[in-house]
Amino acid sequence: MVDEVALMAAALAAVAIFVAVAVALPADALSAEVNRTENANVTPLKTTNLRYDEDYSYLRDPEKRTGAWWERYKYVPLNFSDDAYLTLGLELRFREEAYRNFNWGELSVNEYQWYRMLPYVDLHFGPNLRLFGQVVGAWVTDKETVGRIDATGAELLQGFADIKLPLVSGADLTLRGGRQLLSYGTERLISLRYGPNVLRSFDTALASIQSAPWRVDALYARPVRNLVGSFNDRFDPDRSLWSIYATGQLSEISSKPSFDLYYIGYRNAAAEFNQGRGEEVRHTIGSRFFGAAMGWDWNFEGIAQFGHFGNGDIRAWSIASDTGYTFAGVTFSPRLGLRANIISGDRNPNDFILETFNPLFPKGKYFGEIGLIGPYNLTNAHPTLTLQLDTQWTLDLATVFYWRESLGDGIYGPGGDLVRPSDNSRSRYIGTQADVILGWQPFPWFGAALSYSVFVPGQFIRDTGPSKTAHFVGVEAMLKF
Repeated sequence: MVDEVALMAAALAAVAIFVAVAVALPADALSAEVNRTENANVTPLKTTNLRYDEDYSYLRDPEKRTGAWWERYKYVPLNFSDDAYLTLGLELRFREEAYRNFNWGELSVNEYQWYRMLPYVDLHFGPNLRLFGQVVGAWVTDKETVGRIDATGAELLQGFADIKLPLVSGADLTLRGGRQLLSYGTERLISLRYGPNVLRSFDTALASIQSAPWRVDALYARPVRNLVGSFNDRFDPDRSLWSIYATGQLSEISSKPSFDLYYIGYRNAAAEFNQGRGEEVRHTIGSRFFGAAMGWDWNFEGIAQFGHFGNGDIRAWSIASDTGYTFAGVTFSPRLGLRANIISGDRNPNDFILETFNPLFPKGKYFGEIGLIGPYNLTNAHPTLTLQLDTQWTLDLATVFYWRESLGDGIYGPGGDLVRPSDNSRSRYIGTQADVILGWQPFPWFGAALSYSVFVPGQFIRDTGPSKTAHFVGVEAMLKF
């Protein structure tokens, strides 16, 4: 009864925050902001999670300004040069999460609050040289066990310099060095881990060639190891990453189908799988085909991995898909989608071949807000429905069905930790998950979300440990400009 009361209290607190913010933002302020953008031939605020790929140089032209409050921070001209300017920005996020029966009963109640602050400064010395810096402040309260995704105090999240060099006509080379966030494709393999409280950054040397419509990046990076406490994060000496990643459009037609082709190298001196511990050197090759046309959208990816783990070889693979159709002329513009993945697992933990797929640096909440399962040794089907309720409100509904791809391997968490070893279980079905997310964005610079998830365990969970139904409630509010 106490557990249910705690979960209900978290849900009521979420609703209270929604109501409080709605009351605090008067309707006339909302109308003024929306009308100013809709009635002018201007570019509205469009932020990204990386932040360094936002371009506000257009604000140099007074005719392209709306008078919105945030524009004064996005283009601050500097006196020493006609084309030198400063861009400032900030993200503030509060998020509360509450679990009942975390990991199907390992913790009865787990409720905590995340706080995150992400200010940045982007200094442009003309079109070819710039300095970028961003600090993260990430804290957590009421959590018994604090991990690397929960809190890191105040740290340098990004700090780099880049220079753009013209090559031949229409092609540029950008050289960048320093600490930075990395994001490629749909973040199945290299992500900035935006959903959890602490983002993932890398100490990186990168060279990028841009020749429209193609871009090719070559990089060597060390992931930053996050520690609780301020200004003590350093690169991880056990892990390294190197990659060549090409992305571009296959044609100039309106649907613009696009294609990625990549190689990623990875080393971990202290890797751990169901098979055991050892040094892992893994090579990943893959391609992705994606685009949209006539209401349809698609995203298909195939990945193969090889290398060595300990004294044995690595042979792993994954096939991923996300296909949807949007009924644009129907009320709420519903999008029906289906995601499906097959992710290899290890056939025999007692031989010297490791067949467990490694997603390297994936996004934190890979299969939904509840975040209990990571992309290792899985086959899953993930139907979705997205509704645009009006210009401010969205509703996302999803169900996920999970199976083990291999009966000789266990299941893993989003961070790669072994959640349940195989324990000689011959059961394949892991469980069923359902998600509901209500989103609200009254302004381009403010949004909030309320989410609920439930995970009903299958026979494999019942065979290998606690097997209670897991519940999750999450609420967040974010200001970002």
